[in-house]
Amino acid sequence: MAIATRVPLGTTARTGEICPESGVWQALSTPSTTAPIAKGNRIPPYNGQAVSWKLIQYA
Repeated sequence: MAIATRVPLGTTARTGEICPESGVWQALSTPSTTAPIAKGNRIPPYNGQAVSWKLIQYA
């Protein structure tokens, strides 16, 4: 049986990239926010800008 490997907490992804892991992501910007993003979806912009997001919690 295969064990699914998760990307580590703290992994970052930029707006427009494919989300590598389902979970709660935090925008690395000021002001900041968090958002649930599902694996395979595109990482969204925040406040109309391309930003980096950090995985802070698994789904």
